[in-house]
Amino acid sequence: MKKSFPLTDPKHKPERVVAAIKNTVRKYVKRERKKPLPEGVDYWDFACKVGQGSATPEEKHEKELITAIDEAAAADCESVYIEILATPGVRKSR
Repeated sequence: MKKSFPLTDPKHKPERVVAAIKNTVRKYVKRERKKPLPEGVDYWDFACKVGQGSATPEEKHEKELITAIDEAAAADCESVYIEILATPGVRKSR
């Protein structure tokens, strides 16, 4: 998913817009994890990038997406760019 989400909407309060963005991101990750794994793959890993407004996106861990959306909303940005790409992951032995 590569998408730019607007943080303002004339019909909705900003808190509700941010909550809708978070919900969309969580649903996408959940949907991607349900896909069948290819042969020899242990789990789905996610390559994530987040950018505030027109700034260049920064690489983030999957767990940091929600806080990055909150930071963009707190910084009064007009939009937030989110890129999530599912990649196959293999566990390393200890």
